[in-house]
Amino acid sequence: MKLKKNDIYTVKIESITNLGFGVARIGGSVVFISDTVMGDVIECRIIKVGASYSVGKIEKIITRSAEFVNDRCQGVCKSCAFRNISYTTELKIKTEQVRHEMKKAGLSHIEVSDTVPSPKLCGYRNKAQYPVMNTKNGLAIGFYAPKSHRVTEAADCPLSPAVFSEIIGVLRDFFESHKIIAYDEESRTGLLRHIYLRRGEVSGEILLTLVINGNEIPFAVELVEKVTKAFSCVVGILINKNTKNTNVILSDEYETLYGRNYIYDTLAGVRLKISAPSFYQVNHSTAELLYAEVARLAELKPTDTVLDLYCGAGSIGLSLAKSAGGIIGIEIIEDAVKCAKENADENGIKNARFFTGDAANTERLLDLAECELGRKISPDAIILDPPRAGCDARLLDYAASLAPQRIVYVSCNPSTLARDISYLRTLGYDTNYLTPFDMFPMTGHVESVVCLTRRLDNELPMA
Repeated sequence: MKLKKNDIYTVKIESITNLGFGVARIGGSVVFISDTVMGDVIECRIIKVGASYSVGKIEKIITRSAEFVNDRCQGVCKSCAFRNISYTTELKIKTEQVRHEMKKAGLSHIEVSDTVPSPKLCGYRNKAQYPVMNTKNGLAIGFYAPKSHRVTEAADCPLSPAVFSEIIGVLRDFFESHKIIAYDEESRTGLLRHIYLRRGEVSGEILLTLVINGNEIPFAVELVEKVTKAFSCVVGILINKNTKNTNVILSDEYETLYGRNYIYDTLAGVRLKISAPSFYQVNHSTAELLYAEVARLAELKPTDTVLDLYCGAGSIGLSLAKSAGGIIGIEIIEDAVKCAKENADENGIKNARFFTGDAANTERLLDLAECELGRKISPDAIILDPPRAGCDARLLDYAASLAPQRIVYVSCNPSTLARDISYLRTLGYDTNYLTPFDMFPMTGHVESVVCLTRRLDNELPMA
């Protein structure tokens, strides 16, 4: 059936996507409809007709599903994917999302456990990056609306700690009173691009970074005084100078206006120094559970060598150091590697070394490490914690060629995880069990941890 714009249909919502859109079918055509959940019966107006799918909006609610709950989020932006379903249902959807990706990749034999719930459902985010936009009513500070660069007001997002909202309020007043305007992507004019806040869950320390289209921020001394007087927990204020025509939030150029350019926090028993660009798990309480699972799966012995790829500030590797003979960490962000080295010193960990470079070039980096250490590195376990794009095939080839007994893979994207597990199977590594963790309640994202073990009957590729 060919759908037409503005036509109205009565539909029943079959499922919900990880972006929070209800899914209906009209004569074989897939229609995505916001603000609906599975089981809703509605009248839907078609507002966009595409080649492979269409988009509709609610014209009239006929019957609300028993799955519907009244906005768990209560935020202004209304962009949380799962705000209108119960947390129990959200966890089931995330589990099924991971199972679906495994089946689609031909990995139906993998048992996917129930998603481990987050101990905190609100205020769990220790990091937030707020884009800023000029509007007729002043500055909009929040998040981008789905599939757009229109900023929806979300400074009071309940997923972040309340103090973030309070800091944003002070900054908004300051910028508006001094007529400091936001960056405009089309004209490439204006100054303020993003407000970036990072907080230590245990320490309570906050690092504030202002991303600007320029080299300095006006009235900087007054700004520092205003923020630090109101918030003693702010231990550092930075500017990040990003003058490129890009949607990448942060450049490599920072300047410290006040205090430190890092915060401290404690995770899995390790005190960590965390800089603005360093990777650090967003949900501290779920990360504690996830790291415990990594340690269980790694099954380390005191003589084992661990290769920790995409190591960030070293949090996973350092949490394993007491159980292992040695940790070798590799990370592309130089500042994060510096933090990792200092974190090892701060915690009195002598058996960890960290190196700067792209994990895809692990072979070259291990050559450097072997020269520094004066010995051959033969890892017994490899930890992979890549970004959403997953691992480069060259990296997986080389990792398998090192013949570790175990590869523990931490993933924030079930699709690329399934792809990489499938590839590792061709290299002699298998798994039968996978555990999802809810690192991002109310959103469509899910973290997963899996251990792949080496098949003894398989001849591995030559190094």
